[in-house]
Formats: sequence, C-alpha cells, structure tokens
Amino acid sequence: MSARHFLSLMDCTPEELVSVIRRGVELKDLRNRGVLFEPLKNRVLGMIFEKSSTRTRISFEAGMIQLGGQAIFLSPRDTQLGRGEPIGDAAIVMSSMLDAVMIRTFSHSTLTEFAANSRVPLINGLSDDLHPCQLLADMQTFLEHRGSIQGKTVAWIGDGNNMCNSYIEAAIQFDFQLRVACPEGYEPNPVFLAKAGDRVTIVRDPKEAVRGAHLVSTDVWTSMGQEEETAKRLQLFAPYQVNRALLDLAAEDVLFMHCLPAHRGEEISVDLLDDPRSVAWDQAENRLHAQKALLEFLVPPSYHHA
Repeated sequence: MSARHFLSLMDCTPEELVSVIRRGVELKDLRNRGVLFEPLKNRVLGMIFEKSSTRTRISFEAGMIQLGGQAIFLSPRDTQLGRGEPIGDAAIVMSSMLDAVMIRTFSHSTLTEFAANSRVPLINGLSDDLHPCQLLADMQTFLEHRGSIQGKTVAWIGDGNNMCNSYIEAAIQFDFQLRVACPEGYEPNPVFLAKAGDRVTIVRDPKEAVRGAHLVSTDVWTSMGQEEETAKRLQLFAPYQVNRALLDLAAEDVLFMHCLPAHRGEEISVDLLDDPRSVAWDQAENRLHAQKALLEFLVPPSYHHA
C-alpha cells in the first residue's frame, strides 16, 4: 500500500504543505482566467459522507470535475457501509475501482482503518478529531491577504474541537503561535497539545487570547453529534462570542476566519461576517482551490493528456 494519504496535516512535510497552498493560489488564478486545466482526466474520486456537508461536498465534487475527473457521492444509506460491511473490506473493493477516496466521518479510526486497506490516496474530509482540508483553505487565505503566517500569532476562541486540533497541527507545521481561549473542560485533545509543546497556550479569557493576534478564528459551539448539549453549551460559551469589540483588541491588520456554517448571534455577533476584517467568504471559496491542489498532489495524473 504505497498510496499517499491525507488524514492530518502531519501526513505532509511543512514544505509540502506550503507548496500545496501556493499551488492553490495558482489554480485559483487559472480558474479566474478561464484556463482549462485537466490533469485528472478520467480520474474518479469516491466521496463517502457519514455527516452532512455543504462546502466539503461542493468543493471536492466541483474541484474534481474542474480538474477533468469525476466524483461519486456515497452516503451510508446507499452503500453497504450503512449495513455494517467492515471498513477494511469496503476499502479494498472501493480502492480497486477508484483513484482516490474522501471520507467525512465521526470516528477518526474509520479513516485509519480505511487507509490501511486502501491502495489509493484517502483524504480526511472531516472527522471528530481533525479537519485538515479546512486548514489548507485557511492557510491559503492568510497567505493571499497577508503573506507567510510563520512567526505570527493566531487566536482560537471557543470549543477545543476538531478544528481547534487542526489549528494546533497547523501551528506546528506552519510555525506560528496559537492561543486557545476555551471554558474549563472544553480544552483541545491533550495528545495534540503534547505534540505542539510551547507553540500553543491555553487561556480562559478571550481578550487575553486575541490581544495582538494576526488571525482570530472560531467555530460553532455545538458540533455535529453534540446536539443534546446545545443548551448547556450556549450558557457556558456565551462569554466567548467573537464580536467587533473583541477584534478591536487584536493586531490592526487582523483577519477573522470562520469555517462555516456560522450561528450568527452565538459564536459570532450578528454583524461579524460583514466586518471588513472578516475573510470567511474567501476562506470558504478557497476550500475549492486548496483541495484541487491537494488532489493534484496526491492523485497521479492521467496517462493521456489531451
């Protein structure tokens, strides 16, 4: 099984990650200029969704088509996975017919088990542990607006969830300082914190986290699968809302990011996405471009270029 997988930002070297996001910028330019570029002609991506999706599905499906290939949407309802076919068996069969697979799932072990049995690249489209594709888009967005993020300060406000874990890995790979402001008991996974060492600081006060920060990011307070905790979380996280006043404490050239969907009036103030410091719409679009660069990096080009 010699395929390259992308389950986490740690599956690439820092140099590879930078080259992927720089390539994302180039592919965006090609698309904006209407240049046809189809290195993945006749290549097929299988997309397995155990969680609902807007940006992940559209960006991978549109991206694959724009690169000259095709994408197949697979939900557990329509495949044997939903009826208990072992992940390893499904991986052997699917990877014999597809050129790459993207999975959006709950348990991260679903990804590692699939990857161990797959002869084609597997991409993590989101798991309960990590969301590495979103970080490629975030890093591309920062690069476009502000240049290299190396040595900068980033603030994560809210839940120590899968996005926060991926920000911790990004701090390691892209070499920036990360301050995480979260309520007690909602810290990111200690396994990720241990890897990051002194690159990551946990604080309780969001004001302390954003002071002087060049990038401020947040996410919904209740992730998919935690719906029964909503009322409790709303109360606990209320002091962690990102609003214009909080952003005013950050660096003058701060960028605000949100991986979307956003709950306006909860983790962000109602007006925040309209603030000139917010780049959330660019960030969402960059899912397309960064993932096209990732697909180009992982999937061998087709044999016959048109």
